[in-house]
Amino acid sequence: MAATESSLSPAVESVVPACMFAPDPGCAEDSPGAERSDAGDNQNGEAEDHLDLTSKFALVSPTGEQYECLQKQLRERIDEGCGETIYVVGMGTDGGDYGLDERDMEASVATVQSLCEQVDADLILLRERTETAGHVRDYLIRRRVGEADFLEVRVAVVGNVDAGKSTLLGVLTHGELDNGRGFARQKLFRHKHEMESGRTSSVGNDILGFDQEGQVVNKPDSHGGSLDWTKICERSSKVITFIDLAGHEKYLKTTVFGMTGHMPDFCMLMVGSNAGIIGMTKEHLGLALALNVPVFVVVTKIDMCPANILQETLKLLQRLLKSPGCRKIPVLVQNKDDVIVTASNFSSERMCPIFQISNVTGENMDLLKMFLNLLSPRTTFKDDEPPEFQIDDTYSVPGVGTVVSGTTLRGLIRLNDTLLLGPDPLGVFIPIVIKSIHRKRMPVKEVHGGQTASFALKKIKRSSIRKGMVMVSPRLNPQACWEFEAEILVLHHPTTISPRYQAMVHCGSIRQTATIIGMNKDCLRTGDKATVHFRFIKTPEYFHTDQRLVFREGRTKAVGTITKLLQSKPQAKMQSTKKTSSQVEGSSSACEESTQMGGSPQMGQLCGRQQG
Repeated sequence: MAATESSLSPAVESVVPACMFAPDPGCAEDSPGAERSDAGDNQNGEAEDHLDLTSKFALVSPTGEQYECLQKQLRERIDEGCGETIYVVGMGTDGGDYGLDERDMEASVATVQSLCEQVDADLILLRERTETAGHVRDYLIRRRVGEADFLEVRVAVVGNVDAGKSTLLGVLTHGELDNGRGFARQKLFRHKHEMESGRTSSVGNDILGFDQEGQVVNKPDSHGGSLDWTKICERSSKVITFIDLAGHEKYLKTTVFGMTGHMPDFCMLMVGSNAGIIGMTKEHLGLALALNVPVFVVVTKIDMCPANILQETLKLLQRLLKSPGCRKIPVLVQNKDDVIVTASNFSSERMCPIFQISNVTGENMDLLKMFLNLLSPRTTFKDDEPPEFQIDDTYSVPGVGTVVSGTTLRGLIRLNDTLLLGPDPLGVFIPIVIKSIHRKRMPVKEVHGGQTASFALKKIKRSSIRKGMVMVSPRLNPQACWEFEAEILVLHHPTTISPRYQAMVHCGSIRQTATIIGMNKDCLRTGDKATVHFRFIKTPEYFHTDQRLVFREGRTKAVGTITKLLQSKPQAKMQSTKKTSSQVEGSSSACEESTQMGGSPQMGQLCGRQQG
């Protein structure tokens, strides 16, 4: 195994014992038992007589003071990992040999179990291996959660058409292998035309639940039909939400919205081993890299692919991932040791695991499930921040009323809270009351930052809500913006981009056409960077600086970051006398919305005339 690890990463010795999910690289220097070298700073002069906490023997018989220190550091690491972390017993950071004998190992494990009881967490053995001086064990420590709560990780599934995206999700979530003719994917399609063509055209969602022991809890009902999401969530300590995106070029705008609006933590890039890297594969990979979403690759259909074609596909894939545009470290995952090493380094965004699976025979499916179980959210959230929630879909449910779904960006939202919903076409926010909350179809009383949820709202019509609106705390005093500046990089454009050019802006769940008012260059071509001044053409939006955006029209794409919000009022512009029917409909709907929100008909007419 030592040879395998050294081939995975040039600095594997320093990385393997690292805290798996710590956001900062400094955690790689932590001791495996969460014993950081800075713990010695808390010791007094007499502490020189005690055992150094960076030693592999620190867990064998710690003193009371050392035990308190270990407990505090374990809590910090679990918080950094959003509820879980990897703990390596028998490996220190003091430069000594790796490994403990049987007696010291048992004493160390007893100490770790005691620490886990103190912090209300479970200890799960991942692997045991033999090093130069004895045994080393890797454990997953996961905080216990109640029935109404669970860790949530969102994984976007992308790749070219016919790569096997929906089929893999059907196999993972329903626990039944495919028959090679589309049996597994039928359970995921949402529309009749998707079943007829076999192609996903909308953003689909499915979940995979893991219990405290890391076992999959998904079980279809007795009739073999759809999954009961409520039962899965009640039995799960972690739920993986798969965002099934379309692979066909015709549905690229839907895929871009899924990547920006649904805020995935990770991206699973699917490649058909028999077809190779074709079509939209590079487009989707570039989109994930532009949005700073860590990517892992799944190569499918290995049961039907000749060995020489499979090797050629893997060679091309590794060359693509190592290219200057990606700068990833590709790793072929072939056993459980590879899974643990790659999962430990995956959050750094450099390492890119490659899985080779078959949906028909189930080959290597256990390795993929183990890897998914070790994934954890990349960002930590604080409950004391003013809440913000972005809307990515709306529904009208009989007997309930208007329901909105989306992602909680920050803060804590409780039942019966009053939030501000907006902006409407005039940039106004109106107060609304949360009537009920659901997470994965399960009723809850509150949601935290980073969690997806659905809210039933009181006294509001669905027609007055659109994708891209937000619900925020009144403390934030939200302001809608028509114009903003962004630093953008043009990834691809066949000609030049100049002022007055219009294209679709994707920023979070916002999806609206914007015009370039000005920029610090005369024109932009493929590969150019510039500061660009944008203006929305239909309605103002609510967003923040430092948010990522995608600027798209057909295959023209630019990515960037918002640098400045400009609080300008919309100005009436001279319009051509020949209006398209869509413009007329847009203005009339804006007028209706303004009157529904309490504005006068004159205000609605003014809104219809303003083209911002």
